[in-house]
Amino acid sequence: MEAAELLFNQVFRYFGIPEDIVSDRGPQFVSRVWRAFFTRLGVAVNLSSGYHPQTNGQTERKIQEISRYLHTFCHGHQDSWSQYLGWAEYAQNSLHQPSTGLTPFQCVLGYQPPLFPWSGEPSDVPAVDHWFRESERVWGSAHHQLQRALRRRRLTANRHRSDAPAY
Repeated sequence: MEAAELLFNQVFRYFGIPEDIVSDRGPQFVSRVWRAFFTRLGVAVNLSSGYHPQTNGQTERKIQEISRYLHTFCHGHQDSWSQYLGWAEYAQNSLHQPSTGLTPFQCVLGYQPPLFPWSGEPSDVPAVDHWFRESERVWGSAHHQLQRALRRRRLTANRHRSDAPAY
């Protein structure tokens, strides 16, 4: 029940209950509890093919991008990678996607939240100033690394493409 409760508390309460879910074949996703929970909600559960990551390719690509960022940024800081994950997600959700021309924030929320709404005025609390400086540094790095990944993906995808013939 733990995975289902987490999904409800962290996703469904913000975005609603979906018509279907695609998941891998992890033990929590093939359990009797999982199936009963989603059957009761009226949600179709689709399991990806084992050892076939292309089944859920879009998610796999995003995971690869975030993993590359974390690998690059956290080199030498492996014990604290989780503190950078939120900023990596924030940067990813702020990137314009070629397929829509919008950021994920714009698609989901209908607007782009301000990236750094705080003023540049220093605080009289050094720990607060340090947090904001570090946050800007981490976000900037995450954004830069994810843009690089997007450019690499675009170059790779376009490597074997040619312009359509004019008729």
